[in-house]
Amino acid sequence: MKRNVLIIGAGGVGQVAAHKCAQHNDTLGDIHIASRTVEKCQAIIDSIHEKRSLKAPGVLQAHALDALDIEAVKSLISSTNAQIVINVGSAFVNMPVLQACIETGAAYIDTAIHEDPAKVCEQPPWYANYEWKRRDACRENGITAILGIGFDPGVVNAYAALACKSYFDRVDSIDIIDVNAGSHGRYFATNFNPEINFREFTGRAWTWQNNAWVANSMFEVHRTDFLPVVGTQTTYLTGHDEIHSLSHHLKVPNIRFWMGFGEHYINVFNVLNNLGLLSEKPVRLDDGQSVVPLQVVKAILPDPASLAPDYTGKTCIGNLVKGEKDGRHREIFIYNICSHEESYAETGSQAISYTAGVPAAAAALLIARGDWDVKTMANVEELPPEPLLELLNDIGLPTRIQEGESDQLLELCAESFAE
Repeated sequence: MKRNVLIIGAGGVGQVAAHKCAQHNDTLGDIHIASRTVEKCQAIIDSIHEKRSLKAPGVLQAHALDALDIEAVKSLISSTNAQIVINVGSAFVNMPVLQACIETGAAYIDTAIHEDPAKVCEQPPWYANYEWKRRDACRENGITAILGIGFDPGVVNAYAALACKSYFDRVDSIDIIDVNAGSHGRYFATNFNPEINFREFTGRAWTWQNNAWVANSMFEVHRTDFLPVVGTQTTYLTGHDEIHSLSHHLKVPNIRFWMGFGEHYINVFNVLNNLGLLSEKPVRLDDGQSVVPLQVVKAILPDPASLAPDYTGKTCIGNLVKGEKDGRHREIFIYNICSHEESYAETGSQAISYTAGVPAAAAALLIARGDWDVKTMANVEELPPEPLLELLNDIGLPTRIQEGESDQLLELCAESFAE
């Protein structure tokens, strides 16, 4: 059984993951939080004490860390005796943190795909460019590395695996739909790191259609659906992490990702993009100073963590799955609804952070318990989905399934775990 958790990253997702780990520290052991800015880590610890999230007396400690420094990460893993590392820092630090885990023997968890700061929207499949190149090293060293276990990617991967395993004989399409129907009350803001957020939308939108990669422009293709709780919503075809592993591991000819945007967001985004302010390439000012426009925009926008106190409304994220069962057409929507207000009351973060941070903490628990301690690298759809979804039902992210007029909580039985 693995114990002692090191959380790298002190943003909104890190705050949620820390609260959830604290709520289960009787199983997970010591909890350490590390970031470049140790004050942010201490603020999370203060929040945990304030909300009395720590289940049992135990270690809860903040550390300063440059996660790009492999030796520094290795040293912190060793000094804290951490056997599980939850990486919820910038996507730029994935590879150094993963390498440190490989060299120290710690299990590795992340919530998003690695990105090179100098590159935007690389050729698919994205996991093959970085993470999967270290698969053999993980297997040879017995390292458990769970990739992309936020909500999307993450829980939606488990939804896809469960649908293919238990609900269909043949799956023809999986449309992942992500809608934030909440309001933060600001003129313009992003729900997580603006630099990472905008990079998702300035390149090509790669999706898997008819067993091949298809590239579209952002906001080129849209759809409208009537969704549970949040009602009629328009979403746009977008490239996203999970498509790049699901298309590789599941025999499904069509896998697409759709994200909801309001007209105001699209208008502001287009102005910023057309002016070149979302470029990751440095520009030189008249005084000779070099700046990256995207980083300037990031600096002037609200800190995503600051949005939480005023956030209202709910998110709806799920998979619309179509295919065949027992010779007949079948269509289900497997999904979760999350409240911004309830997320903030529990963890001090909004629902976007909550839906990403809770699954990461759940993965740590599954590794600690042995369910997911697979001693190799795996994307979520390669792992049994039932233990994750059962755990999420209990700790704050319940799954529902809508089919026709039926809409009910997903119930899992012990027999399904052994299938």
